[in-house]
Amino acid sequence: MARKRKGRDISGWLVVDKPAGMTSTAVVNKVRWALQAKKAGHAGTLDPEATGVLAVALGEATKTVPYVTEALKAYSFAVKLGEATNTDDAEGEVVSSTDARPSDEEIKAALGGFVGDVMQVPPQFSAVKIDGQRAYKLARAGEDVEIAARPLWVEELVLTDRPDPDTAILELTCGKGGYVRAIARDLGDALGCYGHVTWLRRLWSGPFDASDGLTYAQIEEMAQTPELDSHLRPLELGLDELPKVTCTPEAAAKLRNGNPAMVIGTDIEYGDECWAACDGRAVAVGRFKAGELHPSRVINASEGP
Repeated sequence: MARKRKGRDISGWLVVDKPAGMTSTAVVNKVRWALQAKKAGHAGTLDPEATGVLAVALGEATKTVPYVTEALKAYSFAVKLGEATNTDDAEGEVVSSTDARPSDEEIKAALGGFVGDVMQVPPQFSAVKIDGQRAYKLARAGEDVEIAARPLWVEELVLTDRPDPDTAILELTCGKGGYVRAIARDLGDALGCYGHVTWLRRLWSGPFDASDGLTYAQIEEMAQTPELDSHLRPLELGLDELPKVTCTPEAAAKLRNGNPAMVIGTDIEYGDECWAACDGRAVAVGRFKAGELHPSRVINASEGP
């Protein structure tokens, strides 16, 4: 018999401003403990040295994580010009260097080649799987692995500051699966001067903003108190990218049992993916067909904001 997981059946989102020096998993574990939650996950990993918004999903909100990870996200980061490292960030060893330094105008001109639909090769030190193994494990073992390029949508990439000839501060808005370290590496190559990331901050991800996030210290201070509960955000925020329909309590009962049911919505076309709400609370996500929602994800939140 499977062991029953201990904890509260609590659902919602807690927005964290992740500190440097911690893994995203460690932050999620701290939040789960602080809220005594049965289940928790996050909407998009940040490298340990990166800071910024980490949206932690609790309970039934974990079912909405894919819709947040698909949404646009924005980063601010610094590129050290003149040096390439084996990890494409400041944690690695310098493998190439040059005295060449581009002008602001040259940087701005090069950025246009990184906007729109681009192909990006993830860093050697990344969580991409190669023949069933993580690329970073192979790289640590000294293997030079070949990683296939992947498509990425870049909405915007701009130079925001140039504090000194060796440093460029950029802001990136992109879709799912982007590696900021790869942007820095490839930009340095395009400019003929090499480059790597020295610091990185995620400003926002989908509906979640770093400025609304709790610090790690605040989470520890409010752990296992009603005060921390008061910072929970509704799980429905994770569905912001999808159109919304409404339904009656009778239809909600059918949907929660995995059966199609009548829903009401405007500007919804046949086959659209959308989510149904009853009295403002999410019931299910599915496809709209002939006035009915055919559920693919059922949401049963028993406790939440």
